[in-house]
Amino acid sequence: MNQLLNDIQKLEVSISQTEEFQKLKSAVEMVREDEEARGIFTNFRDVQIQLQQKQMQGEELQEDEYIHLQKTAQLAQQNPKIMAMLEAEMALSRVIDEVNKTLVRPIQSLYDGL
Repeated sequence: MNQLLNDIQKLEVSISQTEEFQKLKSAVEMVREDEEARGIFTNFRDVQIQLQQKQMQGEELQEDEYIHLQKTAQLAQQNPKIMAMLEAEMALSRVIDEVNKTLVRPIQSLYDGL
């Protein structure tokens, strides 16, 4: 188990050194330094989290809540710094998806032929 944890820590370092991670880090910093962009993004994230929690509790979204989420998302998408950050996040997510596929491949292979 210790070797596995060591390998995971090495993977963590490797991910943080990827071009995708570095681009995301830079994009996040640009949003953080821009008060307007930071406020728009924070508002968007807060609205998104609130509505996700509501859905997880089995509550239906009201039409006005859905419209508010759409307007908040549109405002965020109109900000080039936020869009650059979201695009960088998606690129890093693709890297992490590939890592995840590789990690579960041995488990999936156990079921091959069933």
